[in-house]
Amino acid sequence: MSWNVQIKKKTAKSLKKLPHSIREAIEALAADIRASGPIRGDWPNYSRLSDGSHHCHLSYRYVAVWMVVDDTVKIVEVIYVGSRENAPY
Repeated sequence: MSWNVQIKKKTAKSLKKLPHSIREAIEALAADIRASGPIRGDWPNYSRLSDGSHHCHLSYRYVAVWMVVDDTVKIVEVIYVGSRENAPY
């Protein structure tokens, strides 16, 4: 069973303002999470954060942060995509 990846409304809105390459990167990350789960050691600078969420770099400047909402039903929510300076970690 694959994982369901949801993007918060606020995050989806901010995605529209980001460069095309970053939007493509988040689509690729979401596809990897759907196929293989939220632990993405194959992405640059991936780490699990202290609050249980996960993050990785999409480029030098941009990061993505996601968390597992329901481990049983396999739901992951992307809670932030943007500059690493403003990341919630």
